[in-house]
Amino acid sequence: MNSDQKKYFVHESSYVDDGVEIGKNTKIWHFSHIISGTRLGDNCNIGQNVVIGANVKIGNGCKVQNNVSIYEGVELEDDVFCGPSMVFTNVFTPRSHVSRKNEYLPTPVRKGATIGANATIVCGNEIGEYAFIGAGAVVTKPVASQALMVGNPASQIGWMCKCGERLPASNECSRCGATYRVSETENKILEV
Repeated sequence: MNSDQKKYFVHESSYVDDGVEIGKNTKIWHFSHIISGTRLGDNCNIGQNVVIGANVKIGNGCKVQNNVSIYEGVELEDDVFCGPSMVFTNVFTPRSHVSRKNEYLPTPVRKGATIGANATIVCGNEIGEYAFIGAGAVVTKPVASQALMVGNPASQIGWMCKCGERLPASNECSRCGATYRVSETENKILEV
């Protein structure tokens, strides 16, 4: 198939291995490498200098900014945002001289989550739907849906609306008007 028939874009400086599935309207920019077995959904934007490891699944509408590596074991659901230079790990106790390829821990990132620039996600921790990981945060435990996490180690300092605004004490979003109720016993937020 010649390039004008493709339903996606790959910059000429990038490498896409055989056995990669790329959805329609997805764009892969400069100096990136997509490794065999990867599946990219529709309408994704893969920035410059991104490496996506073997067998990674990325949903529709995801944005992966420059200098991000997504390793085997990580799965991004639809509409996930990965900020510039954020980091995923895939082995909990790596050693150069010890092969741990059979110890990759799954790291699911649920629909609509945002991970800020230079954040680190330690493998084996689920990031809940529409969670918001602040820039530079180091996630060392699972993150609740719509939780706002900052710091090292990351701790929850509030809740986020699905539209991306931090919720005030009233739990009514100033941008879209959505109203939420917090269940403290379950550490989750529910739209009302």
